[in-house]
Amino acid sequence: MKPNTVLIKKLNNNSFELPKYQTEGSVGMDLSAFIENDVLIKPNERELIPTGIAVSLPQNIEGQVRPRSGLSLKYGITVLNSPGTIDSDYRGEIKVILINHGDDPFIIEHEMRIAQMVVAKYQRIQFKLVKELASSERGSRGFGSTGTKW
Repeated sequence: MKPNTVLIKKLNNNSFELPKYQTEGSVGMDLSAFIENDVLIKPNERELIPTGIAVSLPQNIEGQVRPRSGLSLKYGITVLNSPGTIDSDYRGEIKVILINHGDDPFIIEHEMRIAQMVVAKYQRIQFKLVKELASSERGSRGFGSTGTKW
């Protein structure tokens, strides 16, 4: 198998397009809804949307499910647990939790591009319990401590 190859399975026999990069410079592949009937997401509500696919990611590779910027900006539709994680040992259907932060109901249609998946390497770690951590310039300052302007 070629490097950078991920096994993908359609979970039914219908013909639909597999995830793909939309441009040469795209980092994420669009995930599409695979649904029998339209799904209405009312403002401030969430829905679990199936994609009709499952993948087998290599060990030390994760799939990150992220919002599509156009849906977020124009309609307030985003991925609730962003980024959602697809673990390398998960073989079930990829599903996307969408939430409507907009003011109007939004309809998800079959094969609508609803999210994007970025594939990335990760490294597993082990914790070592210590009594003290090395100091740093920042220390424990967080949650806005660096301000909002240059």
